[in-house]
Amino acid sequence: MATLHEEVLDKLGSMIISGSLSPGSRVNLEWVQQAFGVSRTVARDVVQVLASKRLVASRRRTGVTVLPEDEWDSYDRAVIRWRLDGPERDRHLHQLSELRTAIEPPAAALAARNADGAQRERIVELGAAMEAAGQAGDLDMFLEHDIAYHRLLLEASGNVMFAGLAYVVEEVLRGRTHHHLMPPKPKPEARRLHLVVAEAVAGREAEVARAAMTAICVEVADEMGRLAGDGAPAS
Repeated sequence: MATLHEEVLDKLGSMIISGSLSPGSRVNLEWVQQAFGVSRTVARDVVQVLASKRLVASRRRTGVTVLPEDEWDSYDRAVIRWRLDGPERDRHLHQLSELRTAIEPPAAALAARNADGAQRERIVELGAAMEAAGQAGDLDMFLEHDIAYHRLLLEASGNVMFAGLAYVVEEVLRGRTHHHLMPPKPKPEARRLHLVVAEAVAGREAEVARAAMTAICVEVADEMGRLAGDGAPAS
């Protein structure tokens, strides 16, 4: 269960992301206290967290000022989540999918070169588990295996910068499922490509892993681009 601090943080963060509190708007701790019925301590803590995410700037003389989008910490997990719950969801999902296209294919190739024996075995297990859950139409189980699969690939790359973006990929995957942008059954071709990547990593075939992961990411980015462009439902 969320704490009062977390509830207020989510509400106020969502108000900023959605534009209900527009850039340049000024608020103070008293307004936060009254608007959400919280103590000054909770109000101050929430503002400090929002400032750490660069959603607001807090200064002694001017109070708390809402910052424009280009100031936000776009890689912050909460900011990503609030954006995916906001009016610009489709645009942001497309941007995140484009980011995946940039990082996951080279990460898959590095994983084929650098993964240890346990990681190679585990990625094949996860690919098989995704296939089974996908065939059964169990989207919840498929999602959990999918998240574990992509996290493992990024970690197995041996590059800490790639591994550090695993939570971004997780938010994309959760966002697609949470907002009902997945088909009732994950597409057979996408499931097959995940198996191809897993087997390529296990077999140390770096360029095969790169090519198959590129196909996965490009298909998703194109799908999200169509959604962002014309509002058509994902197929």
